[in-house]
Amino acid sequence: MTDPAALTRRSLLIAGGAGTVLALAACAPDETSSDTDPGTSTPTEVAVLSDIPVGGAVAVMLDGSQIIVSQPTAGEVVAFSAICTHEGCIVVPEQKGLNCPCHKSLFDTVTGAVLKGPATEPLPAVKVALDGDKVLAG
Repeated sequence: MTDPAALTRRSLLIAGGAGTVLALAACAPDETSSDTDPGTSTPTEVAVLSDIPVGGAVAVMLDGSQIIVSQPTAGEVVAFSAICTHEGCIVVPEQKGLNCPCHKSLFDTVTGAVLKGPATEPLPAVKVALDGDKVLAG
């Protein structure tokens, strides 16, 4: 016999990355939900391509959190969380890479990989796309 409490219980999974939060609600089989598919949410404009130097990066806000948007080659964009994987400080785009001012970790602007520690994990990627000159995230 099924426990009635189990039929109405909802679980919440929160996965952070790049300053974004994804919440998934698991419903019991006989429940209905008016939640929309998170994959169909409207992307948010976070930058204009012409404001990002080719080979460089800019810091922008997405849903109240800072992310880094880079343009490795003309017309290509990538993005990462701006939160350092070492101690959680905010990284800053500089000519040599993404620098953590707290403990001097350095990350690659193209891949988010650690170039210099003490951080050992790369910056989490943030999904971005171009729509003309607009950089969209989400």
